[in-house]
Amino acid sequence: MYGNSKSIGRRGLLALTAALATTAVTAPVASAAPSPPFVPGATPASPAGVVRSLERAAHPLRSTQPGGSTADLRALDAMVGDAKVVGLGEATHGSHEFFTMKHRVFQHLVEERDFTTFALEMSWSAGLRIDEYLQGGPGDPRRIARETLAGSPWEREEFVRLIGWMRDHNTRHPDRRVHFMGDDLGAPKLGDHIFERVLSSVATARPEALPRLQELYAGLRPFDDVFAHLRKPLPERKENAARAQEALGLVAGHQEAGGEDYAWTVQHARNIAHTFAFATVDLTDPASVTAAERLRDQAMADNVLWWQRQTGHRMLLSAHNGHVGYLSTHPDMYPRTQGTVLRDCLGRDYAAFGFTFAGGSFLTKDTSLDGDWKPVTVPAARPGMHEHTLDQVGYRDFYVDLRAVPAKARIWLNRPRPVYDAGSTFTPDPLPTLAIGRAYDVLVHLHRVRAADKL
Repeated sequence: MYGNSKSIGRRGLLALTAALATTAVTAPVASAAPSPPFVPGATPASPAGVVRSLERAAHPLRSTQPGGSTADLRALDAMVGDAKVVGLGEATHGSHEFFTMKHRVFQHLVEERDFTTFALEMSWSAGLRIDEYLQGGPGDPRRIARETLAGSPWEREEFVRLIGWMRDHNTRHPDRRVHFMGDDLGAPKLGDHIFERVLSSVATARPEALPRLQELYAGLRPFDDVFAHLRKPLPERKENAARAQEALGLVAGHQEAGGEDYAWTVQHARNIAHTFAFATVDLTDPASVTAAERLRDQAMADNVLWWQRQTGHRMLLSAHNGHVGYLSTHPDMYPRTQGTVLRDCLGRDYAAFGFTFAGGSFLTKDTSLDGDWKPVTVPAARPGMHEHTLDQVGYRDFYVDLRAVPAKARIWLNRPRPVYDAGSTFTPDPLPTLAIGRAYDVLVHLHRVRAADKL
């Protein structure tokens, strides 16, 4: 499998294995956020006029660190409005300020806007383990992070502090508990406990279905290494996917008789089935790769929608910019983003916040699947990049509602331009391009970032 990386591209292989370090994804321009039509031959506003327009619309940030006053986030409340799900992106997977800003925003939304769930681009089953701890389960934040985030860019001190704050909040406010969910497929592993949950529930609610379900799952568990699974022959992987799908049908049959708790059992079985379906990708076939990426983003969106409808919670969704937004830096590989699905299903009840930065350090790897995360430093954004213009605004760090910026800035931001965008690996030349104004509803721009802190 590792030898196939050149045939499908570094970004494709990364997301295809659903390793917890993905890059931006895409949706067609037709599905992009509403914006004024592009007029061929029209002259974009000058950068100076753009900067002045942005300064009039921007709101400065006091800090990117959690704690202290959040008076500077009051304008953000209006941008969030009544949204049930807020996607909060990241231009890289390994930047301290992106992670701490998410903690700060989530804490503010919990305390001021009745948000309840923090959703992360990680496996469904690992998210359940974190939530068990938040609701009073054994362990401590560092141990839980090592168990659930090992090998991912989120195995960092910043997420230990977030998990610790969420547990402390639940201790102090047992009547207003917060929750954690993973919205992704089961990678790098499903974990055997997710199979056990399904089997245990079916044994009680539908005992007549248990023998066949045990038979179906016997050949699928444990699923502890998606990379090893992808090395199996494609016909074997397709047969496994068919077994997982049959198991889902068996579990979901007569769901209404199982009650509300049984709905969680069906959701667990659905995540198992989607994971095995995703793992039927043919890494040598570009069309199969694209289909797998579409399946993954659809599954992530479906998981978020299911959780929100099942619980009624208002949610902050943390993922790469390309997963929460409406456009991608690689439209050929990622035909439809999670953010696009959520907007199509929720309308104004979904809002996408993207992040940009003008220079600094973040974490990447030498290859998508191997090696350790290590810091990479990029220089200040050069002229012609979106971040160069954004960084001329008279605030070090700021946020701006892209839906309400003056026309000059809107025209400028709606044109594709080079941007800093990194997943598990980073290619500085050529930089990818993105039309920021069509990709997000709100933009958070940071002057400098540094690499996230190792545990």
